[in-house]
Amino acid sequence: MPSRSLPATLVSTILICAGMASSQEISLDLDPAKTTIQFTLPGTVHTVHGSFKLKRGSIRFDPATGKIGGEAVVDATSGETGSEGRDRRMHAQILESARYPEIVFTPDRVEGAVAKQGASQVQVHGTFRIHGAEHEITLPVHVEVTEMANGGVTARIHFTIPYVKWGLKDPSTFFLHVSDKLDIDIAACTR
Repeated sequence: MPSRSLPATLVSTILICAGMASSQEISLDLDPAKTTIQFTLPGTVHTVHGSFKLKRGSIRFDPATGKIGGEAVVDATSGETGSEGRDRRMHAQILESARYPEIVFTPDRVEGAVAKQGASQVQVHGTFRIHGAEHEITLPVHVEVTEMANGGVTARIHFTIPYVKWGLKDPSTFFLHVSDKLDIDIAACTR
């Protein structure tokens, strides 16, 4: 079962940068301890819930042009659902996390503006690398700025990935059918 955690951390950083009215490039580090990555896989018998951990993230953003760079890296080996057997299968047969230990989001542009204080909605476009393949994706990001000077910025992202279409194995069995799409929810903060 794949996941897309990288975009959340990246989005937080982008949002902080976008909120600052400056034509100078801004550099931010994402905080793995303040970032949660949750996934949901609907199924016919029950829905599977799980999580991944952010490994690292660093973003560079130019508020004047909307250009963004850097990356957010998720530890694919950290994925867990609360079932040892299911997790072993997820890592060995679906994610192949020993072979592909990282899931990486590399942003290239931001559409929309981030307010210096309060809520904003932006779209972050970039490349999502999972299971050795790259996929273009645009993430809708909700940003809350409370205190820009003290790093009071959080980003919330909800999106769906077509993991089977992207080449990952369908974990469905004869008795249990699951969706071919995975819902991802990320809450991220900067350091």
